[in-house]
Amino acid sequence: MSTKDERVELLQGTLDLLILQTLRRGAAHGHAIVKAIEQNSEDVLLVEQGSLYPALHRLIKRGWISFGEGTSENNRKAKFYRLTAKGRKQLEVETTKWDKLAGAIARILRPATGESRS
Repeated sequence: MSTKDERVELLQGTLDLLILQTLRRGAAHGHAIVKAIEQNSEDVLLVEQGSLYPALHRLIKRGWISFGEGTSENNRKAKFYRLTAKGRKQLEVETTKWDKLAGAIARILRPATGESRS
């Protein structure tokens, strides 16, 4: 498990992608989304509530997720967010963009053998 100092705050677009991916597995309330992202990143990625809820509202506005009322595992009223068909398509688009970006950054950070590192 990572210490608090080793955790990484997420960029806005990255958080949107991670929320969409998390909801691909099924509907979830806000706290469950946060915990899933943190657990799946082995506690490296930190999602603050001040970032989560604006992201959820942004994704609803774009039509990528929807929500309904439900009861959480601790018997509290909660909003459950779910991926829409439009969101599922956007997840594919965003994943492709992420793969391209990550590949480009990796090529810069770790040039192919034979290239000089200044």
